[in-house]
Amino acid sequence: MNALAATKRNFRLASHILGLDSKLEKSLLIPFREIKVECTIPKDDGTLVSYVGFRIQHDNARGPMKGGIRYHPEVDPDEVNALAQLMTWKTAVADIPYGGAKGGIGCNPMDLTKSELERLTRVFTQKIHDLIGIHTDVPAPDMGTNAQTMAWILDEYSKFHGHSPAVVTGKPIDLGGSLGREAATGLGVVFATEALLADYGVSISKMKFAIQGFGNVGSWAAKFIHDRGGKIVAVSDITGAVENPNGIDIPALLKHKDSTNSLKGFNGGDAMDPNNLLIHECDVLIPCALGGVLNKDNAADVKAKFVIEAANHPTDPEADEILSKKGVVVLPDIYANAGGVTVSYFEWVQNIQGFMWDEEKVNHELEKYMRRAFHEIKAMCSTHGCNLRMGAFTLGVSRVARATLLRGWEA
Repeated sequence: MNALAATKRNFRLASHILGLDSKLEKSLLIPFREIKVECTIPKDDGTLVSYVGFRIQHDNARGPMKGGIRYHPEVDPDEVNALAQLMTWKTAVADIPYGGAKGGIGCNPMDLTKSELERLTRVFTQKIHDLIGIHTDVPAPDMGTNAQTMAWILDEYSKFHGHSPAVVTGKPIDLGGSLGREAATGLGVVFATEALLADYGVSISKMKFAIQGFGNVGSWAAKFIHDRGGKIVAVSDITGAVENPNGIDIPALLKHKDSTNSLKGFNGGDAMDPNNLLIHECDVLIPCALGGVLNKDNAADVKAKFVIEAANHPTDPEADEILSKKGVVVLPDIYANAGGVTVSYFEWVQNIQGFMWDEEKVNHELEKYMRRAFHEIKAMCSTHGCNLRMGAFTLGVSRVARATLLRGWEA
């Protein structure tokens, strides 16, 4: 099942549990605006090349729309639509005053030089500058984009609208980015994991972890888990995989990855087949990479007691059912990886106020938001007798529905 179908399915289940009016349900699914633009740029060799850019603005009932921009060959309207919708529910679960959006350009950033990427980003911004904005739609980095991409968008947007640091989040610190933003998703995952484990009377220091994906989210999550005494027994990414039943020395692995850009050749553990990471012996499995990695083919072999969805949509609905029957507790993506968008919100607030916070305040506020959201999800679970995924979806959908009704959606 693709991401859009799975998101719609979860939304409809939540809507049914909440007893939403069918007309309201339909209106909540329909995106506010879908934007498609052709971005034509000269390459460094003088040839012209054209890429298709998308921005799906899903819902603005609770505030400006918010969501990443990804540069990836497989960016397509269906996927972007699903992710925009997910952002609407995610921001509502975290209880930050945003709606959902998502965007992207169908390109492979690895095939483009830095100057080509800059030209592409600026042309994309020129095409959508009048449809994004501080109080309209606030982009952020995603797969294939980073703080530099946001700096280019900010600069291009400011040419049309004056100095506007709050138009994007995930910026470089020197241009108004927030301290703690880079680590935010990984740290949020760890706060979410702590809240879940505490509910079962255990702590991170007593558990064994397997982490799939060692990019931004996975590496920060690994670092914070290691700092808290958790034992990480297996790590994988696209370059390879490492296992050590006695626990991997994460600072040493981070150093190795920094110097070689690979997990291969690390002498603090044994190489393993990356495909076996998801079914590795552990207490907590954290998928931090692509969607759909847990499916009907491998879910029955998962040995973890807890799955923390740090990636977007890593668990197919069929896998969800299999894991549920096995008694595996799944902490859903729309809550577990909300740390990034929460600190993006803090960045936006700091930019609007022109007053920057120190890192300690950012992390303290993030912990407060993540813990509060977990207790609110648990309250929905006990009210509706549902699992954590439906607890999160009913929480998010009910907040958006309430805001929509209060604004007078039929007017």
